[in-house]
Amino acid sequence: MEKPIKFIFVTGGVLSGLGKGICAASIGNILKARGYKIFMQKLDQYLNYDAGTLNPGEHGEVFVTEDGAETDLDLGHYERFVDINLSQDSSIMTGRIYSDIIARERRGDYLGKTVQVIPHLTNVVKEFILKGAEKANADVAIVEVGGTVGDHEGFHFLEAIREMRYDIGIDNVMYCHTVFLPYLGVTKEVKTRPAQFSIRDLQGIGITPDAVFCRSDQAIPKGGLEKIARAANLPVTSIVPLQTASTVYEVPLTLENYGLGAIIEQRLHLTPQQPDLLEWRDLVGKIKSDKRKVNIGIVAKYTTMEDTYICVFEALKAAGWHHNVDINIKWIDAEELSSPTANVTELMSGCAGYVVPGGFGIRGIEGKIKAAQYAREHEIPYLGLCLGLQVAVIEFARNVLGWGKAHSTEFDEKSLQPVIHIMEYQKTIVNKGGTMRLGAYPTRLKKGTRLHEAYREDEISERHRHRFEFNNKYRKDFEKAGMILAGISPSNELVEAIELKDHPWFVAVQYHPEFKSRPNRPHPLFRDFVGAVIKSSSLLDVDGVTSVRLETLV
Repeated sequence: MEKPIKFIFVTGGVLSGLGKGICAASIGNILKARGYKIFMQKLDQYLNYDAGTLNPGEHGEVFVTEDGAETDLDLGHYERFVDINLSQDSSIMTGRIYSDIIARERRGDYLGKTVQVIPHLTNVVKEFILKGAEKANADVAIVEVGGTVGDHEGFHFLEAIREMRYDIGIDNVMYCHTVFLPYLGVTKEVKTRPAQFSIRDLQGIGITPDAVFCRSDQAIPKGGLEKIARAANLPVTSIVPLQTASTVYEVPLTLENYGLGAIIEQRLHLTPQQPDLLEWRDLVGKIKSDKRKVNIGIVAKYTTMEDTYICVFEALKAAGWHHNVDINIKWIDAEELSSPTANVTELMSGCAGYVVPGGFGIRGIEGKIKAAQYAREHEIPYLGLCLGLQVAVIEFARNVLGWGKAHSTEFDEKSLQPVIHIMEYQKTIVNKGGTMRLGAYPTRLKKGTRLHEAYREDEISERHRHRFEFNNKYRKDFEKAGMILAGISPSNELVEAIELKDHPWFVAVQYHPEFKSRPNRPHPLFRDFVGAVIKSSSLLDVDGVTSVRLETLV
């Protein structure tokens, strides 16, 4: 008889953004360290079909999986913490559930029945959960439920996971609830009442938590934990305090230190295993050690929300740890840089390297082009990601080839030198959602290039998310002027990466390498970029540059 798949559901209360994704990823981490095969999944309340059309300035980064799913950024946390490649089965939004329901109804699957939230909608939710775990051949599935308990939009998910315990057995389902304990400065107290109410709301819909994670910016007194335990009808050992950590990668160790791994094994009747967390402990030790700091500028238009570029930040930090340095991020506002009166030297100063990340729309484009020019002319390391390649190509065309009107047809459809244009098969596409060039595609690397030196392979596979490409009509012009077409698709149709011949380190790629970086295994391009930055940073003064605090729980 096959062993049943075990399910751990992670819910949240009090407020959103308190770290459910990190908690879920950390559970996956300590269970994988015990040798279990893990499946991770996020259930999102939004009526969107997927995250592809959401504004990253409001919702955060769109993470892309190997199979081309556009997902919530929490999947990036899952991949970094558990070191597995996820798929479209790992990201389920309400719009996708409704789309499936309507398609069934139109086919006649529900003939004679009134289609309702219960049981039809909740049954489809359970199907998505079970099928995802089964396809992954998982021992344990960790499923995060987006939003907070009490949200009207999330009721169908909570009802579905409540029914799961009835459907597959009490020994195969565990509930973990994440709450926030605010600190009241007037009385200097950590308050537990909002968390108690959240637990009561969860119990009111029929879910009794088996463990509670208590997020707080302050130390939580024992009496506060006991109040939470009493409200949850749990022993205090099942209440895990999670004070804001200096690094999110410490959370798995915190959960393990509080005995959560053993609690899970006991609750789900798993054979106790000794976790192998030595490599992870070494990583956290390296992260927390004192290191030299180097400054890297991120030239972007969304500068008010770190989540918008979280994978880029994490990839840079991982590369820094590899070289035993800490990365200070300096925001460079592309819109401010776009101004005709902008002092480019002043805005770009103080950085030993620059990254231009992906993006869409004309806002801030001229500023990004100026940034590429500044990095090229001042021989400062440059890493362009997706749009970062396109602006580098436009800049080179304008200022090296002398084509002053060069542009992308995304921003100027009537450009006389459209060095970037829409991909041929994209011209007939009308719908915006899920129609870009998405997911993993191969690239052949030119030997003797920075790219080939980084990867040490002749052919690689990377994740894409774009509609526009390098215009092949101009390949020879660029090559004659000193641009190296370092990566080409196997079909020879698409330029995937470019470099500059006479520059210390100037590399731009059409894909998104940040999605495949891991904290203990940095991506080769980020690793070598930061290596080049370190070489150049000895010439710069790192004092006076604001360090962005990236270590709070997301």
